Amino acid sequence: MADSYVYAKGGKLRLKGHKEKKHKKSKKRKHEETSSTVNLVEVSEDTKEHGGWWKAMSNEEMVGGAVAIEMKPQRYINTLDNGLFELGPVHSEGDPPDPTEILTAIRLSETKIALKSGYGKYLSLDRSTGELLGRSEAIGEREQWEPVVQDGQMALSGPNGCFLTSDEDGNILCDRKKAGSDEILSIRSCADLSKDPMADVPIEERASVKQAEINYVKKFQSFQDRHLKICKDDPSLLKKAKKAGTLHESLLDRREKMKSDRYCK
Repeated sequence: MADSYVYAKGGKLRLKGHKEKKHKKSKKRKHEETSSTVNLVEVSEDTKEHGGWWKAMSNEEMVGGAVAIEMKPQRYINTLDNGLFELGPVHSEGDPPDPTEILTAIRLSETKIALKSGYGKYLSLDRSTGELLGRSEAIGEREQWEPVVQDGQMALSGPNGCFLTSDEDGNILCDRKKAGSDEILSIRSCADLSKDPMADVPIEERASVKQAEINYVKKFQSFQDRHLKICKDDPSLLKKAKKAGTLHESLLDRREKMKSDRYCK
């Protein structure tokens, strides 16, 4: 009925030679909205089956909150109190991961993350056996993991260049040079999807620290000679400042050296 109404209703006066393009654009928009709705339904069904835990497909979606690594359907990596790991029991449809199956993901770079267990230890690797361990107090080379996504599937590459896998006995190892069906896993998150993960980050800082410096210079520079003035000091120091929580102070100091910022004296 609604579609019939679109064709039957009157419209604005059409002059000779006038080309109407709105109908075509509206039709395309309708198609895009329909596709988007279908995708949302598929995601929500998968999320419902896992107790509200959805698949994270990028580092940005993983870090800053609780995650669980699903090695096999409805089976997650489970942390033991002796610093070892095993494949947890099969969960019923709709059940979330158990508390001992929940980890914290920490972003280390654009490609790598660290994972911390509920016992406050970082996941690392015994290089000689390929066994997964959870006994590290700090993040080093052995505690760096890289999620690899291809064709909508994910595998987790360890510090030894091998992929995380599990066997039928529930042992968790990282000793496969290539990712096959046994190495395909899901990293699930329970973060609120309705909240923009970048909502609390200033627009100027939503890229690299190098770009953030340029953004702030453009924002505050007086532009007396119409040239962008960027501090030539080592930009890698900004990354350290960001980790230490002093990025704004460092950016201000660098702009002050150029004597072109209207907020610097």
